[in-house]
Amino acid sequence: MSQLFPFRALRPAPSVASRVASVPYDVVNTDEARALVAKEPLSFLRVTRSEVDLPAETNPYADAVYAQAVKNFEDLKRAAPMVVDDEPSLYFYRLTMGSHVQIGLAG
Repeated sequence: MSQLFPFRALRPAPSVASRVASVPYDVVNTDEARALVAKEPLSFLRVTRSEVDLPAETNPYADAVYAQAVKNFEDLKRAAPMVVDDEPSLYFYRLTMGSHVQIGLAG
């Protein structure tokens, strides 16, 4: 049986949420991700596809990529206003791609 654990989410403030929101990491290749983050420096793709900030020949599974993800996440938290919820909560989400809609619960 699944168990849910409420938590205090860290999320972008409404003023920057649309700039931080990104496509899922697994629907774009590295070149596509590079193009997207070039247009929007606050994109969360800088965290989930952090190889975009490393040389093109970098193996996407190299330790350097994971270290870059940590750096990019810290940079994002400094550059974009973030909100931490006051109370632990469960969070519903909805993803839409074409006619497919997926609804989930995080907790």
